[in-house]
Amino acid sequence: MLYYKNDEEVALLKESNLLVSRTLAEVALHIKTGVTTLFLDKIAETFIRDHHAVPAFKGYGGFPKSLCTSVNEEVVHGIPSDYLLNEGDIISIDCGVILNGWYGDSAFTFAVGEISEEKKRLIHYTRSSLEEGVRAAVAGNRIGDISSAVQTMAESGGFSVVRELVGHGIGKKLHEPPEVPNYGRRGTGPMMGKGLVICIEPMINLGRKETVQMKDGWTIKTADGKPSAHFEYAVAVNRGQADVLTTFEFIDEVLNKM
Repeated sequence: MLYYKNDEEVALLKESNLLVSRTLAEVALHIKTGVTTLFLDKIAETFIRDHHAVPAFKGYGGFPKSLCTSVNEEVVHGIPSDYLLNEGDIISIDCGVILNGWYGDSAFTFAVGEISEEKKRLIHYTRSSLEEGVRAAVAGNRIGDISSAVQTMAESGGFSVVRELVGHGIGKKLHEPPEVPNYGRRGTGPMMGKGLVICIEPMINLGRKETVQMKDGWTIKTADGKPSAHFEYAVAVNRGQADVLTTFEFIDEVLNKM
């Protein structure tokens, strides 16, 4: 069953997702060599609570922290720790909030200092694959149209698409139907109508598509140990063009000044 939102509910979801966007921009100010991922988590939690919201991930299914911080070969769900960021790392930061009963959820992959050209290409193609997915998130299209758009862009750069993890609907719950895979065929899957709100989140690997789960029960890594990138938007399906509820503008402003 798909949960469609009216304009007022979409507006509330936009508020939640803009707070996530601003939280990620606040975290971006502190990403540098020698900073721990646990420190970044504390920055995020303080910012979220200062804005009258609560971290959506903390305690969700037993997850212990407010952010998912996934470094290099970690695909998603990395747990913030005493790990010190190193020059040349890339780090995916996934953040969620609950504001006025509605969820926000977004992710962005950051460079720590100067990174390799292959990591730059990976980040570029992953973000571009997200943008392509958003273009397909219009009323009358099917979920498979998003999936195919993401996959086509990612694979055009020679990268592989993670199969085991997918995007999702979002609303009063963090995860609602439908699942939104990052691979698939056009014209397949549920048809989308105006007011369907989904998270599109490509997880793209430099090497093979296979992943493994670590002993902590959360962290997902690439099976071959090569880097992975992850970007995520929350979008409301609309006629003609999706309404992107998240924005990377705040993050880009921070990164352009650094």
